[in-house]
Amino acid sequence: MLRRACLVLLALACLPGAARALDYVETPLFAEQVAKGALPPVAQRVPQEPIVVDLAARGRELGRSGGEIVSLVARARDIRYHSASSYARLIGYTQALTLEPDLLREVQAEGNRVFTFRLREGHRWSDGHPFTAEDFRFYWEDIANNKELSPSGLPDFLLVNGNGPRFEVLDALTVRFSWDEPNPRFLTTLAQPRDPFIYRPAHYLKGFHARYADRAKLDEAARKGKLKSWAGLFNRLDDMFEASNPDLPTLQPWRIVTPAPATRFVFERNPFYHRVDPAGQQLPYLDRVVLDVAAGGLMAAKANAGDADLLFRGLTMADIPILKEGERAKGFKTLMWPYARGSEIALYPNLTVTDPVWRALNRDIRFRRALSLGIDRRTLNNSLLFGLGTEGNNTVVAESPLFEPELRTRHAGYDPTQASRLLDEIGLTKRNGAGIRLLPDGRELEIIVETDGESGLVVDGLTLITEFWREIGIRLFVKPQDRSVLRNRTYAGLTVMVAAQGFDLALATAAMPPAELAPLRQEFYSWSKWGQHHETRGASGEACDIPEAKRLVDLYKEWAAATDPEAQTRVWREMLTNHVDNQWSIGTVGGSLQPVVTKNGLRNVPQRAVYSWEPTAMLGVYRMDEFFWERPSGREAGHPAASTTGSTTPAPEAAGR
Repeated sequence: MLRRACLVLLALACLPGAARALDYVETPLFAEQVAKGALPPVAQRVPQEPIVVDLAARGRELGRSGGEIVSLVARARDIRYHSASSYARLIGYTQALTLEPDLLREVQAEGNRVFTFRLREGHRWSDGHPFTAEDFRFYWEDIANNKELSPSGLPDFLLVNGNGPRFEVLDALTVRFSWDEPNPRFLTTLAQPRDPFIYRPAHYLKGFHARYADRAKLDEAARKGKLKSWAGLFNRLDDMFEASNPDLPTLQPWRIVTPAPATRFVFERNPFYHRVDPAGQQLPYLDRVVLDVAAGGLMAAKANAGDADLLFRGLTMADIPILKEGERAKGFKTLMWPYARGSEIALYPNLTVTDPVWRALNRDIRFRRALSLGIDRRTLNNSLLFGLGTEGNNTVVAESPLFEPELRTRHAGYDPTQASRLLDEIGLTKRNGAGIRLLPDGRELEIIVETDGESGLVVDGLTLITEFWREIGIRLFVKPQDRSVLRNRTYAGLTVMVAAQGFDLALATAAMPPAELAPLRQEFYSWSKWGQHHETRGASGEACDIPEAKRLVDLYKEWAAATDPEAQTRVWREMLTNHVDNQWSIGTVGGSLQPVVTKNGLRNVPQRAVYSWEPTAMLGVYRMDEFFWERPSGREAGHPAASTTGSTTPAPEAAGR
C-alpha cells in the first residue's frame, strides 16, 4: 500500500491528456440552465484534469445520466450516513483497499512525515466557487486552532506525541502538512467513512466567523437561535458530515436540498463534481438520491413492498427469507454481501470495573478462557446464522491480508469440562443449591451482561449462552438498555460485562491504524478507564496496569513509528495474537451476510462485495456515483420527489454571496 521514504500517489485513471481530449456530454438535468446562461457548460464545470473513471477495469458498464433512487432511513439524523456511502475524499480507498487521490490531484508523502497535497485546477464547490488552498488554511487557522470553535485542541490524528503539524500554503493549489516524526495515521484517517474534513468552504463560512464578520451581529443571531455565542452558530452551520445545512457547499456527488425537519430528504447532483466517465459524461449518473424516514422495524417490510430502490442499513441476515419471498412480485434482488466484522456477538469483560471482586475475576485469564470454552459456537451458528457463519474469536476476517486461521480458532473450542476445571482452579468451587458457583464474598456467580438492545441477534445469542454457562455453574442475566446509558455506565466502571458486536476494522491491512486493538479508546468496553486515561492525557480514568495490555500500547507506538509495510505487518500480527491469547474480548460467531436490496434495472451495483463500516464506508468504495438505471423508469426525473425541490444551483457569479 504505502511505500517507504518518498511516495507519490496518482489517480491512475486521471490522465491529463485523455481528460482534455474528451468530448463532454451535457448533463440533461442541467441543459436548460446551461442554455439560459445560469450555469456554465459541463466542460467548464469539471476541473481541467478531472478523474476519468476506468469502468472497464472494474467490470462496470458505461452508464446513462438521469433518474433517482429512493432509500430509507430510520430517523432524520441518519441522513448523515449518506456522506459515508457517497465517499468523495481527499484520498480514498479503492475496492482493492489501496489508497488513491480523489479530490486531490496528487499526494506526495515523504517518510510519513511530510505530506504535500496538490489540488485540481478548476475544481469548484457545488455553488461554483473555486476549491483552493484557502479552504485548507481557513480550516487550520480559523477552526482547528481557534479556541472558541475547537476548545479541546487539534483532533487526535493530527497529533504525534502531542505535537501538531506545521502547515504551509505553497501556492493557490498546493498545501503541506509536516511532522518531525512519522504520522502514518494521517492519510488513512482522511479515507475513513467519517471524513474529518481538514478543509472547509471558506467563502461561505467566513460570513459566520468572528474574525471576518461583525461579532456582535453574529452573537445576536446566535441568541435568536437559542445558542450561547457566534461559535455555536458557526458550528451549527459548519456541518459537513451531518448534512443538516442545505446552504453549505459540498464536494460530494450529491448535495442536500431539503431543510429539516422533514420526512423525505432529497440530495441533488452536484453540478461541479470532479469525476467523469470515458464517454465524457459527468458523474454521478443519478440526478437525485431520496431518503425517506421510516420506522426502523419496518425496513424489511417496506423493502418487500417495493418502497426502496436501494437499501442496506436497517436490514439484517434474519430478513433475507422474507426479502427473497417478495423479489419477483416487486421487482428487486436481494444481494448477500459478507459482513466484515470481527464477531457478530462479542463479550467484553470489564477489566476496569469498580467492584473489586469482579475486577479480580475479569482480570484472571483463566476466567476469561473458561467463559470462552463454555460457549457452544456451533449451536450459535446454526441457530442465528443458518449455519453459514464462522465460529471462533473476535479477530480479522479471512478476506484481510493479515488473517491467519489460528487467530480464529485458538482457545475457541467448546470444552465445558476444561472450562469447569479452570473455574475450580481459580477457587470458585462452592455452589448454591441450584448448582451456581459462588464468588469469594459469597454472592452468586451471576454475570450481568449489559447490551444496547439494538441488535436482536445479540440478545438472542445471549439467551443461548445463558444455557451454555449454566452447565459450568454460571448464571447469566441479560440487561438491555439505551446505548448512551450503556456507554456512560461502562465509562464509569459500573458494567461487569458488555455484549456487543466485534471489531469494526476486521477487513484490515497493515497500513491501517491498529488503534482498536490497544487500550487507547474509552469506547472499547473491556478497558474504558484505560482508554479514558489515554484520551484525556491522564486527566481521568486509570493508567493501564496489566503487562500484556501495556504491550499493546508499545506495539501501537511501534506501528506509528514504522516507515515500511513489513514492520507494520509484524506489529499487526503480534497485536492480533496478543488479543487471541489474552481474550480481552470473547468472540463467538461471525460471518453474517448483509442484505443489499436493489431494484431490477439499477446497474453497476456489485453482485457480491464485502460490506463494512470501515474501511469500505458501507457502499462507499463501490462508487455509488457510478450506479445508473438501464432504462427509463418511475424513478426518472419526473418522479414526484423531483418536483418538490426544483433547482437551487446559483449562477457561478453568485457564489460566495
